[in-house]
This record gives sequence, C-alpha cells and structure tokens, in this order.
Amino acid sequence: MYTHFKEKNMLHTLKTYFGYDSFRPLQQDIVQNILSLKDTLVLMPTGGGKSICYQLPALLMEGTAIVVSPLISLMKDQVESLQANGIAAKAMNSNNDETENANLRRECVQGKIKLLYISPERLLSEMNFLLKDIKISLFAIDEAHCISQWGHDFRPEYTQLKAIREQFPRVPIVALTATADKITRQDIIHQLNLKEPQIFISSFDRPNLSLDVRRGYQQKDKTRTILEFIFKRRNECGIIYCMSRDKTEKVAEMLLNHGIKATVYHAGLSASARDKAQEDFINDRVQVVCATIAFGMGIDKSNVRWIIHYNLPKSIESFYQEIGRAGRDGVKSDTLLFYSLGDLVMLSKFAMDSGQQQINLEKLNRMQQYAESDICRRRILLNYFGETMDRDCGNCDVCRNPPERFDGTIVVQKALSAIIRTDQQIGTRMLIAILRGNYFEELTEKGYDKLKTFGVGRDIPARDWQDYLLQMLNMGYFEIAYNENNHLKITEAGKKVLYGQEKAQLVVIKREEKPIKKKKQTATPLLPQTPLVLSEEEKDKELFEELRILRKRLADQQAIPAYIVLSDKTLHLLVAQRPTTIEEFGLVSGIGEYKRDRYGKEFVEVIRKFMNK
Repeated sequence: MYTHFKEKNMLHTLKTYFGYDSFRPLQQDIVQNILSLKDTLVLMPTGGGKSICYQLPALLMEGTAIVVSPLISLMKDQVESLQANGIAAKAMNSNNDETENANLRRECVQGKIKLLYISPERLLSEMNFLLKDIKISLFAIDEAHCISQWGHDFRPEYTQLKAIREQFPRVPIVALTATADKITRQDIIHQLNLKEPQIFISSFDRPNLSLDVRRGYQQKDKTRTILEFIFKRRNECGIIYCMSRDKTEKVAEMLLNHGIKATVYHAGLSASARDKAQEDFINDRVQVVCATIAFGMGIDKSNVRWIIHYNLPKSIESFYQEIGRAGRDGVKSDTLLFYSLGDLVMLSKFAMDSGQQQINLEKLNRMQQYAESDICRRRILLNYFGETMDRDCGNCDVCRNPPERFDGTIVVQKALSAIIRTDQQIGTRMLIAILRGNYFEELTEKGYDKLKTFGVGRDIPARDWQDYLLQMLNMGYFEIAYNENNHLKITEAGKKVLYGQEKAQLVVIKREEKPIKKKKQTATPLLPQTPLVLSEEEKDKELFEELRILRKRLADQQAIPAYIVLSDKTLHLLVAQRPTTIEEFGLVSGIGEYKRDRYGKEFVEVIRKFMNK
C-alpha cells in the first residue's frame, strides 16, 4: 500500500508541519521503509533528526502511532513540540487524571490522535483494552537501548515490550536510539523480536560540537576555567555534569556566588524539586544546571549551547549521549571535559565493584584513552561507533593546538624513584607530597621526609605533577593497584626509564592564567547622545536579541519553552534572511504552515521595525 508513496507527498508533509524543504541523510529511506510496513532499527546521534523518522510516517499513515517513551518529561516535551506544529499528539501517563484519560481514549477511538506517547508499563496495561480498540499505524520504541542489558541505561520495564510483536504481528515496529554498539543493536532486535529489520546507521559526527579536554586540573583551576567559559557565553544555557550529588551542589553554589543563575538536579532531591529544576532550565529561568547523569534524558531542549563534564564519564556511550544534549538545532556549541587521576581511581573502583566488572573496566579504559589522546578526538569518538574519518576535524583542542613535547626523562625518574624508595606503598597524593617536599603528619610518621627524593620536584607545581603522572600512567610507566589501596606499582617499561635504558617524552603543559573577578551588578550606563555606528555583526546580534525577546514573550503566553516556538537555528536564519512578509517568513527553514500563520505577523513586524531604524 505504501511501497510507492510519492516523494512529493512526503516532502510536502515535511514542509507543511516541520518547515523543512529536504530530508537529512537517511531520513527519507527510513520513512519509506516504515511506510512499507517493515520493521526498522534506527541509530542516529542526538540532534540527528530521529523523531521525524517516525513522526512523519505517523502523519502519512492511517490510524494512531504508539510511541513508547521512558520518561514523562520526555513525553511532555515531544507532545508540546508536535502540538506547536499543529499536530494532534497526546501522552498517556501517571500525570493524567481519569477525566483526561477518558477524553483521550475517546479521541483515539475516533481517530483524532495521530501520535500517542505512552510509558512501557502503561502500554502493557492497555494492551488488551485501548490498543485493541484503535487502529494502530506503527509502534515507535524511543531510547531503544534501554531494553538491552548491554545498553548504558538498561531499564527492566523495557523488557515487557516483547509483547508488542505477539499481540500486533502485522504492525511495523521502529526502534530508535542515539547510542548502541554492535552487541546492543543485536540485543534490541532479539528483545523486540523484530522481523528482518532494516538497520539504518547514521553518521555519528556532530561537527557543530567543539571537543575540549583539560587534564589534571585541581578544584581552583576548574573553578577559574568554568567561570571564564560561562562569562564568555552570558546568554547561553548549559549543563555541568558531576560525578556526585555533593559536587553538583557545591558547583551550583559557586556559580550563584558569582552572579550566575544556576540550579541542581540529582536523584537525592524530591520529585517536585527535580521537576522544578528541569522546568526552570527548559524555560530559561536559570542559565546552568549542575547535575548528575540522571539529568537531560527527559528533555529535547534544542538551544543548550554547551556541556561541561566536571569529572570523567564512565564510558564513551555516556559521554557521547551527554554532550549530544548540546546543539541539537545544529548551531555551533561547545563541550569541555575535565579529567584527573582521582576520577580514574574512583571510576575504576565503581567498575571493580559492579556486576559487570570486565566490560565496565574496558569501557572506562576506552574513555581514558579518549581523554589522554594526542590525536584528533572526533576521530576517536567516531571510531568507537564503527565510523572512520579520513581527516582531522579541526574543531577539537588537539587539532587546534597540536601538543609540543620535551625530554621528560628526569621528571619521570624523580617520580618513579620516589615510588621505589617507598616500597611501592603510596598513592598519588602522597607521591606528589614527597616530590614537592610537603610536611604533614602521615608523611613524617612514615619517615618519607628522610628520603633522597623528598622535595626533588618542588620546582614543579602540584597540578603539573598531576598532569605528568597521568601521562606516565597512560604511557605504562606505572600501574595503580586498586585492590591495594590504590598504591602505585612500577612496570617493566617504567624500570627501563628509571634505570636510564630508555628516554621518556612528555607533553608540554600550557595553561592561560586569567584572574576571575566576582561579577558585580552595575547600573546600566547612559547611552551617548550621538548614535553609534554598528558593524554588520553587531547589528545581527542586536536583531537576534530582539527576536529572542519576542520568542520568549510568545512562549510565556502559551506556557511552553521558548525553543518550541522557534529554535535558535531558525532565529539565526531570520537574522540572515530578514523576511519582511508573512510569505517570506514561511519560506525560512524550520517554519511550517502552522507556525507561519501563528507567529509570522509579529516576527515580521519586529524585523521591519529593525530594518527601518
């Protein structure tokens, strides 16, 4: 029935409802496959356009598409976005009261709802009731990696979804995920009992995301760098991921003390506090969320402009999904990862204590290799997901600043000698204290202040020793015995350097020192009487800001997030194209007929006034 669906009809629907004139790579093939009633597995990076792959077929097919989603907040976000495009979408979840659900059932039976979002648990309870009474066009399983025990976010309730194939053998199933390695992909197919599915794997490259790693920073260095980073992006929102709940609260407090609107999100908060934090972030009432990894899966906020990892993530899958929450609209966005030896020690302990010790240690090892690499970081990421790149990206710290090396043999020998002289019974904290010649009770009690190596490295700052030790660990000069209180053990490769048989090359540490002053609230200065002549770039920024203010006002009137009205990318296109009629406004990418008719008059009016200044 759908095999020969005309491309013209697909493109017309795409433009009418979503405002796009063309498909992204693979989207059209995926839509066509679903329209041909075939099972489908879709792997696309966050922001790659997964949602349209099932939303468009839902509009083109008879009946209601059932979308299984793991979080209420994710359903809410998707439903609001669809409704903002004039699409009949609803969600059935525990937030609804019985009256809402009764009305929803009636609308579904009458065929008025094109997409119904539902949780896995609710789907099972409705299997023999609502789902039997309506015509179902397709099942879409979002965040499909949750069904696999090999996935990085396994959810036992997702295993119930295998019942779909048994109950509805002729309805096509499309499973979608942003991160799944080969094992997880096969498990998804097996768990959902997909019938000869077509597998579509999009490029995992997100060229709009810059990649930056800072190694061996102590807390004060992180604080300085974070404040610099955020002050350069005053009107841009972002997320800071931390390893612990306590750290999220301390970082948020630090930001608040510097005049930056921030909030926290972690599993230790009440549900209402978490909801408030998420709503404040989505609606731009705060600029920054300091969160554990629990945050972000439930939002589709397209204008997150940056991500900072305060600590090393446990795997490349986790890291990739978290940085993927920035720049979903395709606009330039930044990511920054801090990495220290302490992170590695802590995460290794977690992996050792986990039920899947071997696989978790291996995933951590790959994450470590990424953080310590001196080759293009994007190539490492893409390689992990089975994709090769024949050139360096030019948009990561390694490409921008290729590392400079020096003969670090003496530096390495000093550290390894101190380890040997303590019978390899110390960790990194004690080692740095010995090298720096720092006195404290535990050190003097053990007599380490009498060692020949005591104080031989006092000319090197402690934070630089942290960095050098990370490099030495990466080069295999010593190992950390996690089962012996994290004591350092010299390897055969380390002995060759220690005893002068081989040289050691270290990377030169380069840091910019800029003092950060506490942000002060100052009165707005009076404008000079003579108007300033603005450059084109300044004019563009001024117009963007006026459009952003209008967008926020329109969003507040409807009690929806601003990015649902129009994305940052669409605002930038409006600045570049400056449409002065409603018809021209409707031709801008990302603006469908519904949004053209609803918002065109007000946006065009702002643009006209700006151009007539």
